[in-house]
Amino acid sequence: MPPVIEQIWDAAAGALSSFRLGNLLDILIIAFIFYWLLLLVRGTTAMAVLRGAIVLLVAAHILGSLLQLTTLNWLLRNSLPALLVAVPVLFQPELRRALERIGRTNVPELLRAHTARPHIVDILVAACQRLSSRRVGAIIVIERETGLEDHAETGVRLDATPSVELLLSIFQPGSPLHDGAVIMREDRVIAAGCVLPIAESAPPDLGTRHRAAIGITEQTDAIAVVVSEETRQVSLAHNGQIHRNLSPDQLRGWLVKLFGWGEIRPPIWKPARRFLQT
Repeated sequence: MPPVIEQIWDAAAGALSSFRLGNLLDILIIAFIFYWLLLLVRGTTAMAVLRGAIVLLVAAHILGSLLQLTTLNWLLRNSLPALLVAVPVLFQPELRRALERIGRTNVPELLRAHTARPHIVDILVAACQRLSSRRVGAIIVIERETGLEDHAETGVRLDATPSVELLLSIFQPGSPLHDGAVIMREDRVIAAGCVLPIAESAPPDLGTRHRAAIGITEQTDAIAVVVSEETRQVSLAHNGQIHRNLSPDQLRGWLVKLFGWGEIRPPIWKPARRFLQT
């Protein structure tokens, strides 16, 4: 047996000989804690910020090790105490929200996976047509990879199956929720009456709904569909850009193109994917 393999074998045998049931329990508890914390913050902007910070630190460490950058390596080694202080400060709203969810989170709901259905496109197009014909303003935001949980919590939770009638009733003038935005996740309406960030650099002729549509798409990769109560125009915003005065066929084309809803996607239950959705 080669010396290297023999050393590895001896090390593995030594580790197994000292392995106790308590060690397994310790590993399972730590794994569960990390798993639960990631479930609590999934769908929030905290996950995207944390992911970006991890990528930046790993890239800096690899660069410093390969090129022997003394100053960068020293900075990375001595930045840990600062990071321990900065993380609670940066993620204070998310940490508080995570602690609040511990007592009210439904575990089966967290683990449930939804499947985006092609008929969602038909529902959105039909609802926008009817809202436009009635001169009823509306804004519908559809979540993509970046989670919208922070914005959903500003409204009223629904977790409802989408339908034309549901959207019409939400945006009906006089309805308690008609002034806010509807947020959809895959094939569910998760919240209504939500408050969205307003874009400051939007064209001056746009109203509040259109500015909110641009604002949410500037900060996330979501798609926002807007119906103007004044002009009856249907618009779609993504990546901070807005496409105005869309026909039903044009709106359908944009939705199919951006979401890939022309085909049925298989059900997905991948914890890593759920964690990384921000």
